[in-house]
Amino acid sequence: MSNVNLTPNYLFEVSWEVCNKVGGIHTVIASKAPTVMRQLGDKYITIGPDFSQDAANPEFKEDNTLMAAWRESLYAQGVRVRIGRWAIKGEPIAILIDFKSFFSQKDDILKKLWESYHVDSLSGQWDYIEPVLFGHAAGVVIASFAEHMSAATDKIVAHFHEWMAAAGALYLHDNAPYVATVFSTHATVMGRCIAGNRLPLYNDLHKFNADELARQFNVMAKHSLEKSAATHSDAFLTVSEITANECRYLLGREVTRITPNGFENDFVPEAKELETLRAEARERIIKVTEASWDYEFKSEPLIVATSGRYEYRNKGIDVFLESLKQLATSNLERDIIALIAVPAGQVGARQDLVARLENGSAIDPSQRRYLTHNLENYAWDQVCQSIDGSILSTTASRVKVLFVPTYLNGEDGVFNMPYYNLLSGMDLTVFASYYEPWGYTPLESVAFGVPTVTTTLAGFGLWIAKHSSHEGVDIVRRDDYNEREVVLQITDVIKRYLGMDEKQMAEARETAQEMSSTALWKKLFKEYMAAYEEAMENSISRTNRVVIDGGDRTSQINFVRQQLISNRPSWHRLMVEKGIPERLKPLEELSRNLWWCWTASARDLFESVDPELWVKVDRNPIALLDKLSTARCEELCADKDFLKRMDAVYKEFTEYMAEKPSPEHAKVAYFSMEYGLHSSLKIYSGGLGILAGDYLKEASDRNVPMVAVGLLYRYGYFTQRLSAQGAQEATYEAQNFFKLPISPVRDEFGNWVTTQVAYPGRTLYARVWKCQVGRTDLFLLDADYEANLEEDRQVTYYLYGGDWENRLKQEILLGVGGIRALVKMGIKQEVYHCNEGHAAFIGVERIRNLIAKKHLSFSEAMEVVRSSSLFTTHTPVPAGHDAFPESMIRQYMSHYPDVLGITWDQFINLGKTNPNDPNEKFSMSVLACNLSQEVNGVSWLHGEVSKDILGNMWPGYFKNELHIGYVTNGVHFPTWVASNLRRLYAKYFGKAFEGHTYDIPEWQ
Repeated sequence: MSNVNLTPNYLFEVSWEVCNKVGGIHTVIASKAPTVMRQLGDKYITIGPDFSQDAANPEFKEDNTLMAAWRESLYAQGVRVRIGRWAIKGEPIAILIDFKSFFSQKDDILKKLWESYHVDSLSGQWDYIEPVLFGHAAGVVIASFAEHMSAATDKIVAHFHEWMAAAGALYLHDNAPYVATVFSTHATVMGRCIAGNRLPLYNDLHKFNADELARQFNVMAKHSLEKSAATHSDAFLTVSEITANECRYLLGREVTRITPNGFENDFVPEAKELETLRAEARERIIKVTEASWDYEFKSEPLIVATSGRYEYRNKGIDVFLESLKQLATSNLERDIIALIAVPAGQVGARQDLVARLENGSAIDPSQRRYLTHNLENYAWDQVCQSIDGSILSTTASRVKVLFVPTYLNGEDGVFNMPYYNLLSGMDLTVFASYYEPWGYTPLESVAFGVPTVTTTLAGFGLWIAKHSSHEGVDIVRRDDYNEREVVLQITDVIKRYLGMDEKQMAEARETAQEMSSTALWKKLFKEYMAAYEEAMENSISRTNRVVIDGGDRTSQINFVRQQLISNRPSWHRLMVEKGIPERLKPLEELSRNLWWCWTASARDLFESVDPELWVKVDRNPIALLDKLSTARCEELCADKDFLKRMDAVYKEFTEYMAEKPSPEHAKVAYFSMEYGLHSSLKIYSGGLGILAGDYLKEASDRNVPMVAVGLLYRYGYFTQRLSAQGAQEATYEAQNFFKLPISPVRDEFGNWVTTQVAYPGRTLYARVWKCQVGRTDLFLLDADYEANLEEDRQVTYYLYGGDWENRLKQEILLGVGGIRALVKMGIKQEVYHCNEGHAAFIGVERIRNLIAKKHLSFSEAMEVVRSSSLFTTHTPVPAGHDAFPESMIRQYMSHYPDVLGITWDQFINLGKTNPNDPNEKFSMSVLACNLSQEVNGVSWLHGEVSKDILGNMWPGYFKNELHIGYVTNGVHFPTWVASNLRRLYAKYFGKAFEGHTYDIPEWQ
């Protein structure tokens, strides 16, 4: 075996942080990628989760030509992936997996993990379930690749990072045992948990019962998954000796090999550019600090920082703050700027600070000066708790703290510079970690020539301590009990740097950068290659295989493909557009506006064109004009009586359309799943649609500034018929959109306006059509075109057709896509009316817009939305209200809580009568009620029934105290009155009956 070449032909690297910058693992894989690419090229493939919903991933460049046939075969299996390149140096192939498509299988997947590996998932919530599904999906993808895209002799290694990807290793162990599996833990679940709960991790490590503690701290699911992956993988790796010791006691397995984290120095700018970046970063940091604190530095301050994951004690943020307090109480001769850059629950940049930076306006004195961004909850934030009331919160302190609770991606709203750029402007970084298996942040720091402080409890600190010289890196001794000593050591280091002149600082920066060269990947990657070979060897032994090495893998049987030329005719499709004479053009304009269908003179006019044909085309004026013969057109042009009537009707129409809406009316946006406007436009099924259609017509007659949004169905609602055997059958007939009173909406450049919504693993695009209902514009969304996958084109095939998942897709398109369509067209309304619960997502999307564009908190945005929203319910029975399983909602909308700044539980509870009830479905009507100030039924009795159905949302209130009212359904009189009766009314009611509004008292 030892003489056989075990270098992998394909290497898959799977992590939750591929193309997803969350923490240090992202840096590990991204910085290592150029080294791996130099050795393996495109045989190195990274796999990560697809979080592309609603926003493009800046780290991912999709390439639809890469492995296109295989991707389609995955689609056929129900696995959705996007394939492209990771936009980092080296640009490895990246496969992003839509794991949400596995939500419906989650119970079976968790059951299999228990039966095969005793992975106890009972306590796992969504933060556990989603990574499990991602890992499982990654295993499925790798197994499929091995089956379809590689030779039988290829050696394949799949490397999984952390418990979030561990399910993939277990899947391959069962389903593709010929793939060698490698599992890396960068920090054990229980190690982090024990440290975070202030138990003496290092002193009592050998005494802990990890399984018992996992149950106690409610992390049994994650711990058992991690333990199983460590046990059953062909190679088990970790990053430092300190974590290897954890694995020995907490996971019960010795690591196969320690693989220290390295970096590529090609992401560090050259000396001249780095100096320029340093100057720019310092200038920006000082400017922001002076603006936030309303303070002017008299001399160059010392800039100190800490950053990373927000783990207050584990990352040493607590002792760093205490050392700053020590410094603030001493007699400092030089100012200090201390940055704490750790992402937290922020809801946008401080607007007073942004305004100060832009135009010099005054700072709001009520704001916490040390914060750059507003927090969702200040009272529970540990950094705020430490600073508030201390000397660090006072303007007199010469230590100016800046707490930056956001990702520094260049678009944070305050610094607007990437983290690495800002890092180059620091004088010193402090990472006084208590629990740090490796510690990438101090390594990054010295790479950029910034001296750093680490501890003996950090893997990086222990590794660097083995080098005889480690100038530029101060290693603070830390254990379970010496926090006070750590504070004093950090204080002394900062004081030492405070006393350095510019020459000494330059020497310190140079020494630090030289130190970083010992951790280059070209020196450390050999440990990974050795681990992969060990994994291959263990995999071969485990599966009792024979290794076939050598042989011509490129040989293939060549087929001669002969092109047969046939003499058959070649048919091409042509579209011939028919025109009518210029003199009859008013008919064409009238046919394109549904005003004609409730205006008797216009209906009579079209009928008189050709009474027999009018019946044949089902009273569709567009179809009538399309089928009109040239001879008949010439006759009409010569018919003076007809032309006189046409001109009169057209004049009536133009005067009607020219009337301006009253400024007293609020601008209304109306959303409904269906509209019953005319039989030729099949986008309705019954009373709900008829009501909505009449509503638009009445709004037009009363000149209310209203727009409406709906869906344009290719087949509409089914038509019933009886078979020869007397059975009921449902038939669908496709609508020809060119024979309907609709037209594409174009932007200023003539492009068809489209809207888009995120579905799991892909984007749904919808074209926007406009239907003119008199003076009311109805915008209809159409997904049935080539930009979408075939299954997604079907979203707008049928009204109320398909399964519940298709219904949810429709309602997301209507609510979310509808709001986005209005935004794209520049339409701003004041009141949003949700006709039945189908469109309730309009409130969620409006909240998202307010948070993103107006920087409101979730609570503020929700109040703005509620105050301008009306919900009309039509359903008299509970079963008629649409409700979806939580798993389905999470599959399609799991990205929303993050952008709204709330938790998943808060989001899902918006659609539940009983919050936190895991068995209750997500009700669209409950969501609509929660996001609407006004709620009404459609009759007095229905209003009372609605109070019974929805009243449990407000426990403790009597029925008559609820804000559910009623507005009795009406009809649009001109649409429904018979022509003979209309003439009779006109004869006796006189002027009170003219036009489209009626003075009812004069009738009586």
